[in-house]
Amino acid sequence: MNIKSPLFKVPFRYGLVGGTITSIVVAVLYYFGQHPFLLPVVFDFRIILFAVFIFFSLKELRDYYLQGLLFFWQGMTGSFVFISTSAFIGSVFTWGFAKWNSNFLSSYIEKLQTQIISYKEEIITSVGAETYNQQLTKLPLTSPLDLAGDYFLKSMIIGLFLAIVITAILRKQPKTE
Repeated sequence: MNIKSPLFKVPFRYGLVGGTITSIVVAVLYYFGQHPFLLPVVFDFRIILFAVFIFFSLKELRDYYLQGLLFFWQGMTGSFVFISTSAFIGSVFTWGFAKWNSNFLSSYIEKLQTQIISYKEEIITSVGAETYNQQLTKLPLTSPLDLAGDYFLKSMIIGLFLAIVITAILRKQPKTE
């Protein structure tokens, strides 16, 4: 893909802004006492942010650069550029923040340990005792790179799901006669 192509430039620009905003939200949530990695999935801030940014980047792409047409592959390509850019920036920030502020990682480990112990019976019922004990043993070995990888992977999953839905809504193809 040509880097000067609007199919790359527009979503990349939105991805830079989106990644910066998600990084700020991670820090703000942490400093307000709510660890951003322990939020339930339905309350993940990336869902709304990614939906808004994917929508507006694809709408700009379609209306200003593609003469009002947007094929599904173009929407998915643009969305992927946005998601991967934003996820990369957020994961690099997460890694750096966890390296710089050691309490960020230790509070994550402590709070998750507390959650795992308090829901022991439910977790053992769903995954088994052996898996439960393995996870409890591995948790203190969590590194900043693990948090960054988790952030990146979850961002990609959330973003790609939203991309499919939003691309299907915004796509416009030429009318055949």
